Amino acid sequence: MNRREYELKQANCDRWIARIGSSIIFAALVGVYAILTDLTGWLDPVLFPGWGMILPEMVQSSKELFKGLFFSLRLLIPALAAAIFAGVAFGIAIGMRPRIKLVLMPLFRALNPIPPTMLIPYAIAVLPSFWLSSAAIIFIGVFWPVLMSTLHGVVMLEPRWLDNARCLELSGHRLVFKVILPGAMPQIFAGIGSGLIFSFILLTVAEMFGAKAGMGFYVQYYADFAEYGKVLGGILFLSIVVIVIMTVFDCIQRRVLHWMQKR
Repeated sequence: MNRREYELKQANCDRWIARIGSSIIFAALVGVYAILTDLTGWLDPVLFPGWGMILPEMVQSSKELFKGLFFSLRLLIPALAAAIFAGVAFGIAIGMRPRIKLVLMPLFRALNPIPPTMLIPYAIAVLPSFWLSSAAIIFIGVFWPVLMSTLHGVVMLEPRWLDNARCLELSGHRLVFKVILPGAMPQIFAGIGSGLIFSFILLTVAEMFGAKAGMGFYVQYYADFAEYGKVLGGILFLSIVVIVIMTVFDCIQRRVLHWMQKR
């Protein structure tokens, strides 16, 4: 076995160890919660119902949960796609122009730390519909990490790649798609991953403000009526959805960045 094969085998082994470790931690948390609720009753049964109440509530509300998920995804996917496209496009365009980058970076550093949730009241007041205001908040929250990561990826490109591109007389879109975009892809994926996680937080918060459906609305609605079995069931259901989506994202990332495993 050569060194490269050993490194690939070690990487696969590390991934399996991480998965097994995560599963053990998750099982331990489930067990601890069951001990504190179903077995001992140490936690308030109204605020913290046991698994014996949460799981049946999830099954009973499964149709409502999936309906809320469908509504949330209809809002999330267009805003997420638009933010990724705009963040990557502007990041590459600005990163390729050092003078423009120097002018805009102070503005980016000033605007980037502003929490998008602070803009929710203004978005609701200015935009004509809840869908547009929520999509705008999600767009802003995802756009910044994607933009900044793309900028970083373009700036950190290895100079020899650009020198080789000049020798081959690559320019314009050929330079972007054959050199800059592939070279910045690891940083772009890092930004998309951060934005994807943040988008679920913003989606849930936005739906709690004025939605008539969706996962955030589901949790807020039943919290108002103190039906915490349904509340925790909704949170658990959303957590499972996020885990599945992030797992799919990680698989796509490994497939797209397969060349990094061969370096």
